[in-house]
Amino acid sequence: MNKQERERYLRQRLEEMKRFEVETCGSEIAYIAGVDEVGRGPLAGPVTAAAVVLPRDFDVPGIDDSKKLTAKRREVLYPIIKERALAFGIGMADHQRIDEINILQATKEAMTAAVREANAMLVAKTKSEIQHVLFDAMIIEEVPFPQTSVIKGDSKSFSIAAASILAKVIRDRLMVQMAECYPGYGFEKNKGYGTKLHYEGLEAYGLCAIHRRSFLKNFAK
Repeated sequence: MNKQERERYLRQRLEEMKRFEVETCGSEIAYIAGVDEVGRGPLAGPVTAAAVVLPRDFDVPGIDDSKKLTAKRREVLYPIIKERALAFGIGMADHQRIDEINILQATKEAMTAAVREANAMLVAKTKSEIQHVLFDAMIIEEVPFPQTSVIKGDSKSFSIAAASILAKVIRDRLMVQMAECYPGYGFEKNKGYGTKLHYEGLEAYGLCAIHRRSFLKNFAK
């Protein structure tokens, strides 16, 4: 695929993802929040969620599921999404909260906080609230807006995909910082996931302050 073909493909993908939202929420709905999270599976660090409300005329190709993008591409898209979005919000639940209430409930808390923050920004800008929320494979009853759970939503909805990019960049940056505080586990590379290097660090040094004890009961003292 040459450069021109690649650009054409990316624009087609963007239009497909935008069309999906119109078909799902209705053409009369202007303020759709896409919500996604990263960090449900790692052994350390927080789960991080983002909510993004994009304008209908958003025209930046390349928005996609963050897992399909390189770290460099995510870093390029991150400031563009923040600049062009009508609103966005970030929510986090740290390792202690995850251990306290379990990862699913912590994820829902982070997503709810992200939606709340995005809605506050939207109201401040437009005097209007979010009209519909698209969650990636989730329903959260506490969120007071019409909502739809979309399986593999980060590859179908451009708002969810944008949220996945924000959440991924923010969490990855945090885990790189944590690698400086807690060396020996390879957080700068594995971002807290259970890689060989990470488990070697656990064997050598035991648990650090940001490990999820409920995920690592064999290492807990």
